[in-house]
Amino acid sequence: MHKVRKNNQAFSLKSLFCFLYLIPAVFMIQSCYSTTAVKGTPVKDIAVIKEKAASKKAQREAQRKEILKMSRVRENETFVVIDGIPEYRIGPLDVLEVTSRIGAKSTTTTVKVGNRGKISYSFVDDLEVSGLSPSEVDAILTNSLKRYIKNPRIDVLVKEFKSKSALILGELTAIRGTLYGAKGASGKIYLEGKTSLMDLIALAGGYTVDADIRNVKLIRRAKTYLINLYDIIEKADDRFNVIIDSGDVVDIPELPEYGERIYVMGEVYSQGVYSLKDAKDLLGAIALAGSFTPLAKEENTLIVRALEPGKKPLVMMADLKALFRKADLAQNTPLEDGDLVYVPRMLIGDINDWIANTMPLLSLILYPAEFESKYFLKRHLHFDRKKSTSE
Repeated sequence: MHKVRKNNQAFSLKSLFCFLYLIPAVFMIQSCYSTTAVKGTPVKDIAVIKEKAASKKAQREAQRKEILKMSRVRENETFVVIDGIPEYRIGPLDVLEVTSRIGAKSTTTTVKVGNRGKISYSFVDDLEVSGLSPSEVDAILTNSLKRYIKNPRIDVLVKEFKSKSALILGELTAIRGTLYGAKGASGKIYLEGKTSLMDLIALAGGYTVDADIRNVKLIRRAKTYLINLYDIIEKADDRFNVIIDSGDVVDIPELPEYGERIYVMGEVYSQGVYSLKDAKDLLGAIALAGSFTPLAKEENTLIVRALEPGKKPLVMMADLKALFRKADLAQNTPLEDGDLVYVPRMLIGDINDWIANTMPLLSLILYPAEFESKYFLKRHLHFDRKKSTSE
């Protein structure tokens, strides 16, 4: 499995860097169509960038508040707090252990909760216990048996927890081990009471070294929340340690193969792939690439941003000349993961023609996962056809 993964990574890296060397030549050819300026939208005129950034910030803050609430709940479908102690809520298919004491003699009976959430014990039939805690069932049974037994003493425990569960999947040590190193795995974990996110991960054996713990997903009632485990682990901030509810799904994704990155191409001294954390804006990207060459048309620098596979990317135009010589900071647009910064040698006539003609190569940069999966699918089909023909 590790060999296959290494081969896949080798393909990705080789193909990516091979095409990166070809892209400037293709871009240069497309630049020769006209002597008029590129029709990309100037970054200072794109209000949607600021609106999108503000919207993302608002969404993150709203999610943050919801996560804080979910970590402070005093009860949910799995547990209820009684006299300051969290107790499990009994449900259908749970197995209870009921112990009756008369003098020094004790009798223990195993009782399964039916599909309708009811049990029958001793003289008591069809007692509704779903949603109740063991201590509440204890009190009800004791009170009901007083009609038949003098001073009954009853103890109720949950022997098997079967009614409440959460699903956890992704980069988990114990689960991956049971599946012989499978790349992704999942496991159903039965909840036994108040369980936090970190408790659930511990029950699954902990996360692997390949886990992207900054982007753990919690899916609850068709809504997805992103949780950064570093806030809990490194900062010891237990406020984000969400209390798990029955039916929750926790997904711990794999670290991105290349990490968050940006591409700087064209008339710069050092074309290549750079880490987004080192180049959060256009100025940082150009600095990492060693600035632009004397042949650069820096006033027509392009920032190409992917929207989604199959759709035309957003192409923005920044005036690096105004940024460097006039200190026009409106040109210094923030960058996002996967952005391509291209400094042309010649002016581009029609931006739509430029996109159409360079889209096959742009797809490799903007959508590497989709490109790789298509490549392997074609290669796999070709291999199958070749094999069937030879047989």
